Amino acid sequence: MKDGAEQDQLVIDALVAGLETRAPGMSRYQALTETISDAIADGSLPRGSALPGERVLSEGLGVSRVTVRRAIEDLAGQGVLMRKHGARTTVAKRVEKTLSRLSGFSEDIRSRGMQPGLRWLSRQAVRPTPKEVMALGIMPDQMVIRLRRVRLADGHPIALECATIPQDLLPEPEFDGDSLYAALDAAGARPAHGTQRIRAGVMDEGEAALLDADPGTAMLIVERRCTTAEGRPIEFTETRYNGNFYDFVTELSS
Repeated sequence: MKDGAEQDQLVIDALVAGLETRAPGMSRYQALTETISDAIADGSLPRGSALPGERVLSEGLGVSRVTVRRAIEDLAGQGVLMRKHGARTTVAKRVEKTLSRLSGFSEDIRSRGMQPGLRWLSRQAVRPTPKEVMALGIMPDQMVIRLRRVRLADGHPIALECATIPQDLLPEPEFDGDSLYAALDAAGARPAHGTQRIRAGVMDEGEAALLDADPGTAMLIVERRCTTAEGRPIEFTETRYNGNFYDFVTELSS
C-alpha cells in the first residue's frame, strides 16, 4: 500500500499530464477544473479517493492556491468533490440504485460501502393531500403520517424524502429507530411490491440549501407507491435525489 506522500505524487503526476494537454489560451482555473474532472472520469482519481491538500496541489502543479481553491470550490458546488471541515477533499462517490428491486435508502447506501444517515425535517399526523389520497387509496378525511427527512451518505446530504403512510398502519409519527421499513415490518405491513415514476428537475434555493448544493443543480425526482403482498397500498414516497450523486440502473434482456 502506498503512503500518503506517494499517493499525493501520483495524483500530482496525473494532473500535470492533463494540464499539459489543455489549450494554451485557457485560464489556469478552467484548465485545472477540467483536468480534475477528466481524471475522475477516467479513473485516475477514483471515487472516494482523497486529493492532496491545497498547498501540495499548488506547489506540485505550479499554480496559485487561489486557483486551486477556486477549482475545488467549483467542483464541490457541482457535487463532483466533497469538502469537510478539518479533512481532505475527496472525490464524491456515486450511488447506483437498481430499479428492478424494492429496497430502502439505507440498504442501498450500505450496499455501496457507505454509511447511511438522516436529518429529520418533520414528523406529522396530518390530513392527506389529493395526490396522497389517490396514491394510497384512502378517504380524504383519513389521517396519514407524513415523514420528511434529509438522507445522508457518509454524512453528506444527497436526497430529500417525503414519505406518507396511512395512520392506521403507523399510529404515531415517532417510532423506534430511523428505519421506516423496519417500523412497517414490525406492524406486519412491510412493502412487498412497488411502482416508481422518475422525472427530472432542478433544485430551488430551499432544496439546494438542504443538500449543500447550488440552486439549479439537477435532480432526479422519484415517486414510489408500495403495497403489501395482498395488494394494499401502504406507502407513498417522493424522493428528490441530487443528480450529481445518483445513477439509476436496470437490467435489460432480449
